[in-house]
Amino acid sequence: MLKYSVMGKNLYITTAIPYMNAQLHIGNTLDYLHADIWTRYQKQTQPDRLVRFSIGTDDHGNKIAAKAKELNVAPKEYTDGLYEKFINLIKKMDIQYTDSVRTTDEHHEQSVQYIWKRLQPYIYKDKYEGWYCVGHEAFFTEKEVTATNGICPDHQTPYDKLSEENYYFKLSQFSSQIKEAIENKKMVIEPEFRQKEILNLIDSGLKDVSISRPKKSLSWGVPVPDDPDQVIYVWIDALPNYLSVIGYPDKEVWQDFWPADVQVLGKDILRFHAAIWPAILIALELPLPKRLLVHGFINVDSKKISKTVGNVVDPNEIIDTYGLDAFRYFFSRHIPTLDDGDFTWEVFESAYNNELANELGNLIQRVGSMINRYQSGVIGDHPKPEHDIKQYRDYMNELKFNRALDEVWNMVRELNVYIENVKPWQVAKEAEQSPEEKEHLDQILAYASGSLLQIADLLTPFLPSTAKTINEVFGSGLVKLTDTVLFPKIHNHTESTNK
Repeated sequence: MLKYSVMGKNLYITTAIPYMNAQLHIGNTLDYLHADIWTRYQKQTQPDRLVRFSIGTDDHGNKIAAKAKELNVAPKEYTDGLYEKFINLIKKMDIQYTDSVRTTDEHHEQSVQYIWKRLQPYIYKDKYEGWYCVGHEAFFTEKEVTATNGICPDHQTPYDKLSEENYYFKLSQFSSQIKEAIENKKMVIEPEFRQKEILNLIDSGLKDVSISRPKKSLSWGVPVPDDPDQVIYVWIDALPNYLSVIGYPDKEVWQDFWPADVQVLGKDILRFHAAIWPAILIALELPLPKRLLVHGFINVDSKKISKTVGNVVDPNEIIDTYGLDAFRYFFSRHIPTLDDGDFTWEVFESAYNNELANELGNLIQRVGSMINRYQSGVIGDHPKPEHDIKQYRDYMNELKFNRALDEVWNMVRELNVYIENVKPWQVAKEAEQSPEEKEHLDQILAYASGSLLQIADLLTPFLPSTAKTINEVFGSGLVKLTDTVLFPKIHNHTESTNK
């Protein structure tokens, strides 16, 4: 039997693998942004610890096979094209992942078949008859189908009545163990109200789940070991990517990183990650992930993102127009980390121009210019300001990243108010005649630049490029301002909307 060990100095964060049947929209990017913020923060605060951060894609399934057939290409060729776009966006977002997996990778498929064999004591074959939605690639109860008049509300297509023989996983056997793990904080679900949802689900009774489909119904997937007529279904194919990507079961290094410290996922796939996935791990005699960070949805103009509605927002457009740090800022501060949020171009542009350009960009330029003008660019040698950042640290550790960034912005606004109150430009006039006022001016500007350096430190997980720029300007003790405006004002979308 495989043993595991936790070295204590390693950290591991995962992101849910998106289904490769379409390009990513802004809602899909939350996983990577949250995981990247956490990764950068851990590297910054615990540089002696090794962090692994996994991303990946789910390449199997009927929808992909159908779309590939429609385009007259092989399923692998179709997913290769989408995967390239996926990786390009991940790189554009400057996501510091260390590991990447696709469910079509040879090692992953071998890992999945190994896991299937290990789960044999909990697998049985049975006949199933029910209503199936191709869009969801899932079965629905008679009650659910009747409530929607036989039409899937998400895809506006009728359910198919299917009768087939599948393999089942005995999920029902693990209810008490999963509940005990959650209640005893062996697996913490953030936010707490999501944890209550799962406990209510468990109390209502977990039912066994179908984990295969007949090959005639699902040809694009991993074959069931010793049964070529059956193909492994998504739960046993996709969820184990978190293990296979770090080398499970054959590369011993996986034992130094599992259990994951944080698994990031959307609320729509919580029950799979908080019920089916823990059951698989318990059956494999492996520890559960320590924490699940469950984010909400991003609505656009208060409406659910939908191709039919035509409100899909391409993250590439935002980054290409406003810059990466503007993208990272809005979605890490103005979208709650642990709940639903709303995006409009007007609100985004207001945050960009008023907060990034006016409050931060102008502040950096203003302080740097005054040090250049009044002190020939030399920052006075004074003790660095020490702002209280305990609340910031607490929010970061609680995975409330938007609240942590609020704390940083309080410092930005307080520094702006400080400068308006002490009026260094007036002190500079008085300093021409008074050595005491010259020393006072020196202290004011040293305090301002020192505060900006601390702000840069706290911004590092969120706005790495901006933090780097602040350090380049003030970090050496000699101001190095460039002619480049950090956040030049832009009115692209609001102007075109108002015309």
